[in-house]
Amino acid sequence: MAISFVRIDDRMIHGLITVRWGKEYPCDGIIAVNDKAANNAILAEAYKAASDKKTFVWTLDHFNQVRDKVLSSETKYFLITKNPQDMKTILVDMNFKPGDIKTIIVGPGNDREGAIKLGDNQSFTQSEGDAFEAIEKNGYNVEFALLPDQRLGGWNKFKSRFGY
Repeated sequence: MAISFVRIDDRMIHGLITVRWGKEYPCDGIIAVNDKAANNAILAEAYKAASDKKTFVWTLDHFNQVRDKVLSSETKYFLITKNPQDMKTILVDMNFKPGDIKTIIVGPGNDREGAIKLGDNQSFTQSEGDAFEAIEKNGYNVEFALLPDQRLGGWNKFKSRFGY
């Protein structure tokens, strides 16, 4: 299996990813997918520098082009997107299957105008909620957890706050 962990995290790559989550789900590398980050050389290099592992920062289109190579790789990767909409594009629209992984872990979501606060540092907009719903309807479990031992709960616990 080439994907060992799937996460949505508005900071994408940081110490908690490489240290804490890396202990729970061992990996050899990180694939971060976000068009804005991939198209900004300075931002992409900053994300790569935040990890001591083999790290890629790709656009959605590039990920779609190399997805089969990722799955057939012997390298175990974390797959991370900056927002739920990008993860929905990968899992639902592209119909990418990350091996036997069925749980998508959602990390930080900054407080913003119009965002619904689920817990500390976990606030999401209606369009992000729509993406969570689509991901769940596609057979995945969406779980909100900043850290392995700080789990807030699953999408079913919060979806009524988004009209579902």
